[in-house]
Amino acid sequence: MASALSLFLLLLPFSTIAQTSTNVSLGSSLPALNNSSFWASPSGDFAFGFQQIGTKGFLLAIWFNKIPDKTIVWSANRDNLVQGGSKVELTTDGRLVLNDPQGQEIWKATLTNNGVTHAAMLDTGNFVLANRDSVTVWESFDVPTDTILPTQILDLGSTLVSRQSEVDYSSGRFQFRLQTDGNLVLCTTAFPTDSIYYAYWESETVDKGSQVVFNQSGYIYVRGRNGNLVHITSANSVSTENFYQRAILDYDGVFRQYVYPKTISSPQSWSTVWYIPSNICMRITASYGSGACGFNSYCRLGEDQRPVCECPPGYSYLDPNNKIKGCKQNFVSQSCEEGAQESALFDMREMPDTDWPLSDFEWYQSVSEDWCREACLSDCFCYVGIFRNGNCWKKKLPLSNGRIDPSVGGKALIKIRKDNSSSESPGH
Repeated sequence: MASALSLFLLLLPFSTIAQTSTNVSLGSSLPALNNSSFWASPSGDFAFGFQQIGTKGFLLAIWFNKIPDKTIVWSANRDNLVQGGSKVELTTDGRLVLNDPQGQEIWKATLTNNGVTHAAMLDTGNFVLANRDSVTVWESFDVPTDTILPTQILDLGSTLVSRQSEVDYSSGRFQFRLQTDGNLVLCTTAFPTDSIYYAYWESETVDKGSQVVFNQSGYIYVRGRNGNLVHITSANSVSTENFYQRAILDYDGVFRQYVYPKTISSPQSWSTVWYIPSNICMRITASYGSGACGFNSYCRLGEDQRPVCECPPGYSYLDPNNKIKGCKQNFVSQSCEEGAQESALFDMREMPDTDWPLSDFEWYQSVSEDWCREACLSDCFCYVGIFRNGNCWKKKLPLSNGRIDPSVGGKALIKIRKDNSSSESPGH
């Protein structure tokens, strides 16, 4: 009986939810001046307007309005921030348009038919344009960025795109896709294009799935083409009545569901209740792309089970403020000139349980660790040697798919110049 009730709650149609709203009339506009420029939902839970992103400009966005950090859940111009003085307007002819201070159009809501008489910020977090019969003709839920909310449905072909970093809202290289074949995948892409490199998680619902549903009970699942539930993605049981909820493809490629208590007496922060995959460091091993982290870096799970991107000895971050971008070499490479004999100028630093799969150009079997070390040290094309179970792989730059994990085994032998041997420990 309990399981039947649970299934009923999972499949409960959204029509039972009251869609309260305060209408925005034609001719209304908002200026990009500060974070207080917005249209709020009736309860005040959500707001539509401008958020200032550091000193870079303004984002036309939707956010949780009652919590201190004003968490953003949708944006219109993530790849093209606007400057102060820009304006979003619901024009007198029913178009929703974002213009820069010079009046140049930056973004607009794409309408298949007009007849718009008003707009509304709903208490679900959905911003809608509607006609005189209150029929929705455009909604932000249909054009998500990196986040979905309770009551939101994604149809076949829908995509969530990660952001670049914690503070950079522009499009990143990870995607959450409900493919037209019904399979839900998390994948890396040939950034900045949408071409898929590697699917590192899938729902296995080919020819079965039709929608991804985040229902009002806080469950996320793939709905089948016959209407049945075919894959439970999330089994969260936290009430949407007592908690704000969101699910986001984070900038690190992990899809996480978060909750935030609505009562002031509870700890005021977002808590992770569920995520996929469990260890992204070990899930991405692709022939193309850099892996979970950037080139020449490696991925490890932190104590909070979040991936951390670090640099091997002799390398440093390309961008210390965005460590997922990868690492650069801090020393002069070994010369390949005939007679250079530079191997004596280099050392091999050990890193246990570390590997960069698919970056190798030579593979030797039934050899010793000392043999592997010397083979890399004397080869000007070799930057890293991997030794494991009598096997030796020589690696070239750039290194990809880097990871450190007890399940990897063996060790990496990192070649660096001796005058760099006192360089900072991995991660710096």
